[in-house]
Amino acid sequence: MKAMVPAMAATLALASGPLAGQELTFPPGEDDRFHWDSFETLREQDFSGQRLTILGPWLGPDRTLFNSVIAYFEAATGAAVTYNGSDNFEQQIVIDASAGSPPDIAIFPQPGLARDLASKGQLAPLDPSLGDWLRENYAAGDSWVGLGTFPGRDGQEALYGFFYKIDVKSLVWYVPENFADFGYEVPATMEELLALSERMVEDGVTPWCIGLASGGATGWPATDWVEDMMLRINPPEVYDQWTLNEIPFDDPQVVAAIEEFGRFARDGRFVAGGPNAVAATDFRDSPKGLFAAPPQCFMHKQASFIPSFFPEGTVIGEDADFFYLPAYESRDLGQPVLGAGTVFGITRDTPVARAFIDFLTTPIAHEVWMAQTGFLTPHTGVNTDVYGDPTLRKMGDILLEATTFRFDGSDLMPGAVGAGAFWTGMIDYMGGQPAETVAAGIQRTWDTFK
Repeated sequence: MKAMVPAMAATLALASGPLAGQELTFPPGEDDRFHWDSFETLREQDFSGQRLTILGPWLGPDRTLFNSVIAYFEAATGAAVTYNGSDNFEQQIVIDASAGSPPDIAIFPQPGLARDLASKGQLAPLDPSLGDWLRENYAAGDSWVGLGTFPGRDGQEALYGFFYKIDVKSLVWYVPENFADFGYEVPATMEELLALSERMVEDGVTPWCIGLASGGATGWPATDWVEDMMLRINPPEVYDQWTLNEIPFDDPQVVAAIEEFGRFARDGRFVAGGPNAVAATDFRDSPKGLFAAPPQCFMHKQASFIPSFFPEGTVIGEDADFFYLPAYESRDLGQPVLGAGTVFGITRDTPVARAFIDFLTTPIAHEVWMAQTGFLTPHTGVNTDVYGDPTLRKMGDILLEATTFRFDGSDLMPGAVGAGAFWTGMIDYMGGQPAETVAAGIQRTWDTFK
């Protein structure tokens, strides 16, 4: 295995290199929407002649966009930064850390791997003051502190991860023209969403399109539904206990969340094709019912990526739009948001690495990417007018209004559970098995890890 490392490192080096001299995408001071004062403050640090290496999962356009952000750190501080992107990041960072030759900073697509490295002493704790900064400057700040806090090798918990570039999953897609034809309004609460679904049935139309088929990953869209429902009927602490199996999968609070999903997916009046069609419909095809004539459904719950599967030429904000999957007003649990994101950790502790993490707290480090494409942030200090895409700005507003943010729960579970028994269990549930039976079966899989 070690013999592979030099060859792989050489391949990565070809993918990216130092950015010194790269032209800045937005000339400092020329667009007053940006917080150029945060860029000017960076100039107080001089890292001329020092090198910083970063390893992450971003390739293609994301690599180019991240490099455009890095260029501002280089221009202000004089540091020479090399970002290497790898489609084999999870394996590469483990190899490098175990061999004692990690990059200065690693960008983890999921916090679970960062947690593992922290427990082995392969991540450096971040400055404790950064936790206070997150609480004050990120919407749902306590959530981000909790998500980036792990036990170290000594068992003591500390902040090891800083989240940057977030994705939102708690979205419901619809066609505004269809809503207007029937006089429907976007619901603001879960109670209103359920009432709207009933009203649609009374009007002779079908509220929802749901599809769970995805080849070998069939069932995963249902896990997102259950995770969102966990956050809407239980406090976030219960969600955390669930993802760590501190409460069993067949706990009544979890069973209730599965049944909340069933209120939509197993009600033959609510879902296009009836419950039997849900498991057989490919998730990529399921939103097509929104655009049929007449519509086969009026709403579709899915994450921010789903427009990729809308009919060609669909204009978001006109032909299709989305709203936040609302919370229960009666439960008083705030505005929870389910999503994902990347977390930065220091794998080789150097002053320039810590300076780069500090750079990520500045508005300019977010605004440069915001003004282009494919970036969302919970940073409350940015100017949201900078967003280059009105769709992303609207999603960003959902993040900024969140009172709780939680990472996709199935991604935090052991693979055989979150990407195995949970998926297949949801298909069994759609086939008619009781939620209690399904949940107990998933727990039995988890018990094999104890």
